[in-house]
Amino acid sequence: MKYICVFCGSKMGNRDVYKLAAQAMGKAIASRGLNLVYGGSDVGLMGVIADTVLENGGEVIGVIPEFFISQEVAHENLTKLHIVKSMHERKALMANSADAFIAMPGGYGTLEELAEIITWAQLNLHNKPIGILNIDNYYKSLLEFFNKSVNEGFLSTKLRSLILEASDPNSLLDLIQNHSSMF
Repeated sequence: MKYICVFCGSKMGNRDVYKLAAQAMGKAIASRGLNLVYGGSDVGLMGVIADTVLENGGEVIGVIPEFFISQEVAHENLTKLHIVKSMHERKALMANSADAFIAMPGGYGTLEELAEIITWAQLNLHNKPIGILNIDNYYKSLLEFFNKSVNEGFLSTKLRSLILEASDPNSLLDLIQNHSSMF
């Protein structure tokens, strides 16, 4: 395992706990000799985690659609920045470049990226670990939804177990690094 793809917010959120979590995740990734793949932005939690990985000696690969370049949100100090034509290309390149995935707090974009990568695992298009960093119970309702999906017969327990979860970066990285494929 070499590259961890992190999906997270292009905003900071309203509480310092999210920024601190992004810094802690960045330090944990770099301290394990791992590297970051992410959406290529220099704003919000995305910018924080990228800067932290870089400051701690890790490599950071960003993937950003060209239409974001005109909005001046591309991080200019990355190890490598891929500029792609569309969001679809972005997600495909991030998925192909990563050995595992982590969702941190974020909004619609983070949720959409997480849902797609989970669906790809369900369809057996990849068998890479998927984790949710549940900072301060940010994802409590989503995790309850997944559990309800099992209880209501829309999701098997085997598929529910695709999603690893922890409330601190090192515990989540332990789960990811010790993950064995279920397919």
